[in-house]
Amino acid sequence: MNSRRNFLKTVGVASAAAVLPINSIAKEMAKQKMIHQVYFYLHDVANTEEFLTEAVPMLGRCKTVGKFIAGTPAATAKRDVVDHSFQVSCTLFFDSLEDQDVYQSDPLHLEFIEKYSHMWKTVKVYDIAI
Repeated sequence: MNSRRNFLKTVGVASAAAVLPINSIAKEMAKQKMIHQVYFYLHDVANTEEFLTEAVPMLGRCKTVGKFIAGTPAATAKRDVVDHSFQVSCTLFFDSLEDQDVYQSDPLHLEFIEKYSHMWKTVKVYDIAI
């Protein structure tokens, strides 16, 4: 009986200790730097240049974006693992997950969606912690 009590005390202490790191991890994750990659598949490929030069740069001007790069698929060799099917992509760098959350409601980001969403048929986003 005594060993059972000791075991339960040990488990209780271990469980309480496990909660503390989870809270710390959540706070640290909010400060985690990240990359936000967006791939646009346009309705009309003929609009690629306009979309690349007029629309997408709006995203780079959002206040929490640290670095911004936009482009089109590179003329690399066709391989099964390479996707050349998108027309425009952009990569945005954020200093934290919090900054990326702020970006989602940034007036320029919302204006971009409202003004240009009719031009794409699909958007794919990949978020990467760095």
